[in-house]
Amino acid sequence: MFVNTYALYYREYGQPSDSRPALVFLHGLFGSSVNWHGIVRQLQDRYRVICPDLRNHGRSPHAASMDYPAMSGDVLRLLDQLQLEQVAVIGHSMGAKVAMWLALQHPERVDRLLAADMAPVRYANRFATIISALQALDTGRLNSRAEAQTRLLDRLGNPALVNYLLQNLAFRDDRYYWRINLEVVSEQIHTLMDFPPLSGQQQFPGPACFVYAERSDYVDQTAMQRIMALFPHARMRMMAATGHWLYAEKPEEFMQILMECLR
Repeated sequence: MFVNTYALYYREYGQPSDSRPALVFLHGLFGSSVNWHGIVRQLQDRYRVICPDLRNHGRSPHAASMDYPAMSGDVLRLLDQLQLEQVAVIGHSMGAKVAMWLALQHPERVDRLLAADMAPVRYANRFATIISALQALDTGRLNSRAEAQTRLLDRLGNPALVNYLLQNLAFRDDRYYWRINLEVVSEQIHTLMDFPPLSGQQQFPGPACFVYAERSDYVDQTAMQRIMALFPHARMRMMAATGHWLYAEKPEEFMQILMECLR
C-alpha cells in the first residue's frame, strides 16, 4: 500500500494491529524505501512495517535543510501521525544515523535499534565522485534509461552502484529527472558525513544491534568504542565476505541477524 502524508512518503506492509509490533526501516544516502522491499516482504505477516522515503529522497518532499535532527524529526512526526508510541527502528548507512539520533533523543519511542554498517562518528566524504557524475548527467536531454546507464558507467565504472543510483531516475511530463535533491545533498554532504554533538552523558538505554560488513571500513575499533559509549547494551555482529550494502548482498544472513535482534 502506498501512502502520502503531510511530510514523509512511506510504504506500509502488513496490517495495522494493536497486537503486532511495528518496525520502521530507514534507507541510506541515494536510496529510498524500495531498497528494503526484499527484506520487509518477509516480515509483513508478523509485523506492521513502515518504510519511509527520507527527506530529499524518493517521493518525499525536498527541503533546504538536511541534518540528522531534522530527518529524525520527520520520522518522529510520522510515528505521531500513525499513532505509533514505540517502534523498533532499523537503519542502513545514513538511515542508521537517523535511527541512532532518534533513539538517543527520544528513547521512549524506540523499543530497539538495529544499525547496519554505520557508527555515530564522522567520516570523510566518499561521495564527491558520485554527486559529480549525477549532476553532470543532463536529465532533460536523456532519451532513455539505457543512455543514462551508459553515461554513468563511463564515469563510475561500477554496474551495481549505477543500477542502485538509477532507482532515483524518474520520468514525468516527457522528461527524466532525479527524485533525489542533488543540490541540497551536495551542499550538506559534510553534515551527513558527521554525527551531531551530544550534550552531557546521553545514552540509549534499550537493546541495540550493530551489524557491520567485513569488506567495509565504516565500523572500525574506534567506531566500536563510540558505539558502546552511546549504546551500552549494543551487540556487535559482523557479516563475513560482504560490503557496505550487506542486506542486499546476503539477505538471508541479514534476515537471520535481524530476527535475532528483534527477539
